[in-house]
Amino acid sequence: MTRKMAKEIQKGSILISEPFLGDPNFERSVVVICQHDKDGTVGLVLNRVSALHLSDVIDINAEVFDMALAVGGPMQPNTLHYIHRLPNLPDAQPIASGLYWGGDFEELTRWLNEGIVLQDEIRFFVGYSGWSPGQLDEEIDKNVWFVNNNAANKLLTLNIDTLWRDILKEMGGKYKMYANYPADPSLN
Repeated sequence: MTRKMAKEIQKGSILISEPFLGDPNFERSVVVICQHDKDGTVGLVLNRVSALHLSDVIDINAEVFDMALAVGGPMQPNTLHYIHRLPNLPDAQPIASGLYWGGDFEELTRWLNEGIVLQDEIRFFVGYSGWSPGQLDEEIDKNVWFVNNNAANKLLTLNIDTLWRDILKEMGGKYKMYANYPADPSLN
């Protein structure tokens, strides 16, 4: 990919790792970009599930709402992040059409305990992924990541177990071919 493609990164961009990345934090991962500016880039890995549930890390009524947490990335694994489709949550930051990052945590907790939020409207993460200024552009230049700017609005409804493959197939062309690469080519 060219430098031009790297400049297309924006809030809501989706990064799809190349098939043989070799970094266990990002191998066959799909990352949504929440912030991309002069200070660097912040994203959340969408298809890594942790053993923790939301009720394990915050005081919440698990009978009303609970879900498995995703591993957003290797940075600050003791922090909690969330993306959602709740436009009325105060202080939520839009990252794509109908998709938001963060927001008033106390209000969100109240909504969760009252059953106002549905499971397909939100996803929670421990930790995040981060890149210093220019670092992600360099990785894209080296073909570490494929960029998709048209999938963010579907992220909460797609199957996380097949997310990497499904997005590549949807991108078509050469990307569809990558979706079928075996995880270990020596076993092919």
